[in-house]
Amino acid sequence: MENPINNSNVFQLMEKWAPKSLAYDWDNVGLQVGSYNQRAKKIMVTLDVLETVVDEAIEKEVNLIVAHHPLLFKPLKQVNYDTPQGRIVKKLIDHQITVYAAHTNLDAANGGVNDMLSRTLGIEKTDLLLESTVQTLFKIAVYVPLSHADEVRDALSASGAGHIGNYSHCTFQTEGKGTFKPLEGTNPYIGTTNKLQFVEEVRMETIVQEDKLNAVITSMVKAHPYEEPAYDIYPLKNPGQRYGVGRIGKLPYKMTLHDLCEQVKESLKMPRLRVTGDLNKTVTNVAVLGGSGEKYIHAARQKGAEVYITGDMSFHMAQDAWQMGLSVIDAGHYIEKVMKQETVMYLRRELNDRSIEIIASETNTDPFQFV
Repeated sequence: MENPINNSNVFQLMEKWAPKSLAYDWDNVGLQVGSYNQRAKKIMVTLDVLETVVDEAIEKEVNLIVAHHPLLFKPLKQVNYDTPQGRIVKKLIDHQITVYAAHTNLDAANGGVNDMLSRTLGIEKTDLLLESTVQTLFKIAVYVPLSHADEVRDALSASGAGHIGNYSHCTFQTEGKGTFKPLEGTNPYIGTTNKLQFVEEVRMETIVQEDKLNAVITSMVKAHPYEEPAYDIYPLKNPGQRYGVGRIGKLPYKMTLHDLCEQVKESLKMPRLRVTGDLNKTVTNVAVLGGSGEKYIHAARQKGAEVYITGDMSFHMAQDAWQMGLSVIDAGHYIEKVMKQETVMYLRRELNDRSIEIIASETNTDPFQFV
């Protein structure tokens, strides 16, 4: 029987997609309430962790919630059962439900919330709205006996090394002879104590991002047959993966601002939205940022955006954007709900375990109604 999948395995998959290092320093991502080691039996993905969402999880016998918005933004000074947050924490503990959050790291991640929104809205040829991080790249070279080259190569790739664009398992290998002498107290996989050993080995080298380096080393050592694997790590000058805030791209064809508003409403299933600018103006260049994006109106305009789709736009910031010639479509913070179904699909694909049911929450957590 295969080992059961624990919460920590699910967390690792989320952090493979959206590394914690991408989160803003004010954010609180990762484990919120619960356990790393508890077996993941049924997973529910949600935008928010409200009491109604927890009640849904209890009813559906979910024991792991993966959320976008963290339940705990600040350290708790008390767990008061008479408050909404206190009741939520109590219910989670009473029913042994773990909560994990991927927030601003999932916003910035490739394929994350802003890419989901761009795809949903039909925005093509996207680039970062504002670059925030460029990953440092390293080269790792490890010396492996020929008999274990396949195992070590697979371990490197599975933990995140050797990925270039849409290619995996990218390595270069050179065969040669390795030498070592096992000393007293060793338990060599190959060789005899105090006797010089010659082994047919391969030097396997590949590339890895800084945030994955520790995981790659751990996996490589685990897959390697030697007690003391020999490996080298070199920092590289090559630019690594770029991450950042929002996306900017083009519509597949020109349309009026009014028609774009209708497309946004239909695509995101929003009954109403707010918009600034001339509704009859033809537009092509569109920026998008899920959540609260008013701080980035200048970045959107500087990048050539004619329209900026985001949420939580305040009156004066909307005026500023309007005056600089940038139309704003404020579809609300709840547009980030697109992350639910796509995260479900990602976890189903990566876990590939039919014994674990993965569902999207059906609870509406948008506080606003339109009357």
